[in-house]
Amino acid sequence: MVSGHCPGQNVHHLQWCTKYRFQMLRKSEFFIACEASLRRAAERHEIGLLEVAMMSDHVHVVAQLPSAMSVARAAMLLKGASAYDLFRLEPKFRLRYRKGHFWGGAYFHRSAGDASLDVVSRYVREENDPRQTRLA
Repeated sequence: MVSGHCPGQNVHHLQWCTKYRFQMLRKSEFFIACEASLRRAAERHEIGLLEVAMMSDHVHVVAQLPSAMSVARAAMLLKGASAYDLFRLEPKFRLRYRKGHFWGGAYFHRSAGDASLDVVSRYVREENDPRQTRLA
C-alpha cells in the first residue's frame, strides 16, 4: 500500500473472541452476517481484508491496514462494526450481553508480510552502504 511518499506494507493477523467465549456464531446466519459486516467496515475504512475465518467463538482476520492506521484502531473499528450489526440482526443477543459488549476486550495481533524476520534482518545486516554504522 502506498500513502504519499511512504510506500510500505502494514499487514497484520488479528484474532478476537466473543465475550466469555460463548459460541454465538454457531448459526450460519450469524456467521455470514458477521463476515459481511467485517467486509463492509473494512471497505468503509480502507482496510484490505486478505483472509477472514469465522469460528463459533472467535474470528481470524488477515488485514492490510492504511499506513497511518494503528492495529488497535483497526481492531476497534472491525470489532465495533460487527458487534453493532449483530445486535441489530439478533436483538436476543442483548439478553446474554446486557452491557452491549459482544466481543471480549482483548485481541491478538501479529505483523505479517511477504518477508520473514530472517530475510529483513539479513538485508539490514548485509547492506553494503559505507555510511551505515554497525552496532553488532
